[in-house]
Amino acid sequence: MKRKLTITHPFWQVIGIGALAGLRSASAPAIASHILNEHHSKRLEGTPLNFMQSDATATTLKILAAGELIMDKMPFTPNRIKPAGLAFRCLSGALAGASISKATGGKAGAGALFGAAAALAATYAGFLLRKATVKATGIVDPIIGALEDALVLGAGAKFISIDE
Repeated sequence: MKRKLTITHPFWQVIGIGALAGLRSASAPAIASHILNEHHSKRLEGTPLNFMQSDATATTLKILAAGELIMDKMPFTPNRIKPAGLAFRCLSGALAGASISKATGGKAGAGALFGAAAALAATYAGFLLRKATVKATGIVDPIIGALEDALVLGAGAKFISIDE
């Protein structure tokens, strides 16, 4: 039996998980789906967002997120601020934000808006910070990318706090 979902600070957690989408686009829905799969919310049942609670969705999104960690280091990977990548990051933040917001009794539309806005801001902040760090330190980009991965993984574990 799945445990009851309790998120302690939904607004800030929607912002935080949305920001993760700006750093690693697949991370936000993967983390949201993992949490919702482990802690089902009756508020999502019968809505278009209910799929975020399924085992198949959680597993698929985790595989996509792991693949993104690898692909990010490849020299042919386009910059995150290219239009297609930027749009995907915003959609990713919106999906995660809407799911968490709706699951906690908030409005899906507001969660989507805040999640997308956080993703947009974090996309540009992450891009500029990563480029500046590479330039200032001389450390190769894939190493800085791996540090960014660690930040995303660590923050993802902390942005959503579940009370049992």
